[in-house]
Amino acid sequence: MLPVAGVVVGVLSLLIGGYAAIKASSLQKTVTAHEEKIQKIDALESQLATTAPKADKAAADIVSLKQSTQDAFNTVSTMIGDANGKIAKLEEQLKKPAPAAGKKGKGGGEPAVAGPGEYIVKSGDGGAKIARANGVSLEDLKSVNPEVNWNKLHVGQKLKLPQKK
Repeated sequence: MLPVAGVVVGVLSLLIGGYAAIKASSLQKTVTAHEEKIQKIDALESQLATTAPKADKAAADIVSLKQSTQDAFNTVSTMIGDANGKIAKLEEQLKKPAPAAGKKGKGGGEPAVAGPGEYIVKSGDGGAKIARANGVSLEDLKSVNPEVNWNKLHVGQKLKLPQKK
């Protein structure tokens, strides 16, 4: 019986050894997979070490940009306040009555320059007659007197005379 017990123990040893070899192979695969993951973690840790200073610099740049933007807004705000003050002063000046000024002429082209002379309208005068009598063109006479209604001249009305060309 001793030899049969030795054979049984040997067979059991072989079975246990085979099972152990299968488990060892499975563990080897698991260890290899973990080593790959550890290498990936090490690579990420390396990237993190180089990225952290960049993130700190970006944060500092954002703070600097925020401050310079606030300074710019403060400057613009001050300028707007000054402009509002000047506008208010101008509006006050516009509310005051202005001294009466002479009428300004309107003209399509370059108007004739008014000469030193004036003409006083007499009975029977018309624009063409006045222009001929003073040696100027009717167009020049009209251009230096844009406010005049040439269809209704009044006796005693003053007209400017243009410079002779």
